Amino acid sequence: MPAQVIVLAGPSGSGKSHLSGRLDLPVLNLDDFYKDSDDPTLPCLDLGGGAPIVDWDSPASWHHAQAVETIERLCARDAAKVPTYDIATSRRTGHRVLDLGGAGHFVAEGIFAQEVVAACEQAGLLAAAICLTQHPVVTFVRRLSRDLREHRKPPGVLVRRGLHLLKEQRRVVAHAEALGCRAMHPEAAYEEISALVRRPGRTR
Repeated sequence: MPAQVIVLAGPSGSGKSHLSGRLDLPVLNLDDFYKDSDDPTLPCLDLGGGAPIVDWDSPASWHHAQAVETIERLCARDAAKVPTYDIATSRRTGHRVLDLGGAGHFVAEGIFAQEVVAACEQAGLLAAAICLTQHPVVTFVRRLSRDLREHRKPPGVLVRRGLHLLKEQRRVVAHAEALGCRAMHPEAAYEEISALVRRPGRTR
C-alpha cells in the first residue's frame, strides 16, 4: 500500500512549520523547491517605497514539477532525495534523503502546497489538503518576527513584503480553497490530522 500525503498549505507565517513539528510524521518542506536567486525566470514585484523585489510568493518562483515528482517518489518508494534551500541566500545548498520509515502518511507543507493538490489527488496519493488560516494581523506579526529573527532578508524588504502579504491573505486563502484545500485554524487542523493518522490500516 503506498503512503499518502497530507498537504498543508497557508500564508507565510500561518503556522505550517509549527504544526508539522507537533505531528509525529515525516515532513517534506516544499519551500526547499524554490528557484535560486539567479534563475532568469524569477518573477518580480514592485511594492513601492524601493526597488522591485523578487516575488517569492508567486508560484513562478518555485519548481512545481520537481515537488510533485518528489511526492510521488516518496509515496511509491518510501524515500527520496530532496533539496536543502537557504532562504537568507536564496539558493540550494545541497540535498538530503527523506525516509518515511514505513509511515503510512507524511506531511508536505509550504506556501505553494496548494499547487500540488490536484496532481496528488489525481494520482490517488492525497489523504487531506488543509490551508491554515489565522487573523491576518496575527499572521503578520508571527511572520515578521520569524523573518527578522532568522535574518531571511533585509529588514526593509521584510516589512514591505509583510504589509503586502497582510493585504493579500484573504485572497491567498481563497486561492488555496479553490485548488481543493479546506481552510481551518491550526488547532482544528491538528485535531483532524491526528485523528486521520490514528485510523487503522495505513501503517505499511
